[in-house]
Amino acid sequence: MKLNWKVLIAGLVVIVPLVAILASGFGNDPRALPSVLEGREAPAFTLTDLEGRTWSLEALEGRPVVLNFWATWCAPCKVEHPLLLDSARRHPEVQFLGIVYGDEEAPVRRYLASAGSAYPILLDENNRTAIDFGVGGVPETFFVDRRGVIVHKHSGALTPGILREKLEEISR
Repeated sequence: MKLNWKVLIAGLVVIVPLVAILASGFGNDPRALPSVLEGREAPAFTLTDLEGRTWSLEALEGRPVVLNFWATWCAPCKVEHPLLLDSARRHPEVQFLGIVYGDEEAPVRRYLASAGSAYPILLDENNRTAIDFGVGGVPETFFVDRRGVIVHKHSGALTPGILREKLEEISR
């Protein structure tokens, strides 16, 4: 049987670049969406918490802020909730804010009654604030420094190490 060099070379010309492109994605987290907001001023918002108080990011300038977008139907949100509660209690110099995403007030109140709360939970009706922040799903957490600049966006449940590192970064 005679080898057809033209077919072999044509096949390699197609296959080798394709394999190189696919291999270049190894080691990257497919869930990690880059945020175009990192290094920029956080979008302004004014939202109401479950107690009826109004919160704005502008009023918090000069204080580091952790914005956590979450929902009661989100399993990873429930996993990270105790970590956020503990961190909010340990770091009173940082303002933690939970922003409800795609959920309703009644289930949020029921969940917090059993799971506990240590920081304001804000209602984002119509998810307008989530849209402004480019939230693609929950949980997503934004770390905002004292100047109101987004230092980091984390997609997925936070780990103690990541939370500790980012709190140090925004508290400088």
